[in-house]
Amino acid sequence: MENQGLTHFDNNGKAVMVDVTEKADTQRTATAAGKITVNQKVYEAIEAGTVEKGDVLGVAVTAGIMGAKRTCELIPMCHILPITNCRVWFEKKPDKREIHCFCTVKVTGKTGVEMEALTGVSIALLTVYDMCKALDKTMKIGDIYLCHKAGGKSGEIWNQREAEKEK
Repeated sequence: MENQGLTHFDNNGKAVMVDVTEKADTQRTATAAGKITVNQKVYEAIEAGTVEKGDVLGVAVTAGIMGAKRTCELIPMCHILPITNCRVWFEKKPDKREIHCFCTVKVTGKTGVEMEALTGVSIALLTVYDMCKALDKTMKIGDIYLCHKAGGKSGEIWNQREAEKEK
């Protein structure tokens, strides 16, 4: 069976961890984004800091960083990486009642940090949901994607399709 260039499968179609032993350490970075859409009550409570469970976005930042650091425990074929920096931040869109989340992860290593950035965004948004679910059970998490990556064999990549949708 041909693996069609998919690096996490052997020629028999069995899942494998990619062997990065011979690769050189390089500086790598990745930024991911996603959003949560909430009702007006939740949006106002987050803005006012009156959510019963506490500082929603502050806790979500910490959760996103923790999630990025533990990606290898969640996604079976991910390598354990010595993350050198992780930053999670939010941009609020009051007209749409959306909170956009971004996560940038950096490492000097043999493999990229795209999965760590995507996991960081996902966990941060899930934390917002968890902290606000008593006020709104219809929140919608979505549009999680890789915005940018740099370093490694493929060099610098910008996700132009998603950037165009945001305009």
